[in-house]
Amino acid sequence: MRDRSHGRGRPRGRARRAADGPFAPPAAARELTAVSADGTRLHVETHGPDGAPAVVLIHGWTCSTAFWAAQVRALSAAYRVVAYDQRGHGRSQVPVEAAGYSTRALADDLEAVLATALAPGEKAVLVGHSMGGMTLMAAAGRPGVRERTAAALLCSTGSSHLVAESTLVPLRAGAVRTRLTRRVLGARGPMGPVTPFARRLLKYATMGPGSAPDRVDVCARIVHACPRVPRYRWARVLDALQLDADIAAMTAPTAVLAGAVDRLTPVVHARRLARALPRCAGLTELAGVGHMTPVEAPEAVTRAIRDLVATYGGRVAERPRHREGV
Repeated sequence: MRDRSHGRGRPRGRARRAADGPFAPPAAARELTAVSADGTRLHVETHGPDGAPAVVLIHGWTCSTAFWAAQVRALSAAYRVVAYDQRGHGRSQVPVEAAGYSTRALADDLEAVLATALAPGEKAVLVGHSMGGMTLMAAAGRPGVRERTAAALLCSTGSSHLVAESTLVPLRAGAVRTRLTRRVLGARGPMGPVTPFARRLLKYATMGPGSAPDRVDVCARIVHACPRVPRYRWARVLDALQLDADIAAMTAPTAVLAGAVDRLTPVVHARRLARALPRCAGLTELAGVGHMTPVEAPEAVTRAIRDLVATYGGRVAERPRHREGV
C-alpha cells in the first residue's frame, strides 16, 4: 500500500477533471494505491477526518472518482469518504488483456480497496452507482467485503438483461432493439471532444430531459475522459452480465435508488433488486431523473447515504499511521 498525503508529489495518470464549480472534485486528504489480485494498481482517495464513520463510493462504467464530487463535498465534513477509480478508469491501471475485464476482477478490486483503505475490523457504508452497484453484487459473497459492510446503497443499477431491457434505442423491445443497443454501447470508436452535439447525445442517453446544462457538461467531460479500450471491453462484460444469483449474498441492509426515466438501467431493474434483496432498506424512485443520479440528484443520493450511516453506521475505528512509500 502506498500513502501519498495531499501536496506530496504530482498525481499519477491521465484523468481529466470536471469543470470548476460545485461539481469540481475536491482535493483528497490522502491518496493510496491498492493492488488487486492480478496485480492491477488502483487509485484510491480518502476525504474527511480519520476515525469518522466510513463511506466507500464506487463509480460506474466510463466514470471516475470525479463523478462523486457532490457527495464527497457534502459528506466529508462528518464522514471519512473513500473513493476509487475502477480498473481502466481515471488514474487506475488499464488492463492490457481482455481477461482483466470481468465481474470477478471488479470483486477482487473492491476487496483490495477495502483492505487498503479501512482499518482492521472497520465497517463502512458501501455505495455503488451503475457498474459500481454491479461490483457490490459480484463481491457480496466475499468474506473481505461482507465483514466490512455495515450497509449498502445501489444506485441506478441492475443485475442482468441490461442490453435487452435498455430503452436507449426508441424501438419496441425485441431482438432488433437489443442488437442495435449492443452496437451503440459496444462501439469501438473514440468519443472525441465534448461538443454541443456530444452533450445533447449524452443527455439523451444518460440523463433526464430537465437536467441542467452544467450537470450535463460535468457528465460529458467525465465520460469522454474514459479511454476507448476499457470503454468497449467493459461494455462486453455488461452485455453478458448475470448476477441474479449473487443478490442473495447481500445480507447487509441495502437501499435501492433509481431515476424514473433512466434509459440505461430502467427502473424495472431497481424494483427487481428491491424484491430480491434479503434485507431491502427501501426503494427510492426519482421522478424526471435519468441514469446519472449522483450528478442529476446529488441531494437525494447524499440523503440516502446519510440515512444509512445514521441507521446502520460503520464502526468508528482508530486509523493506523501509514508510512510513506509502504
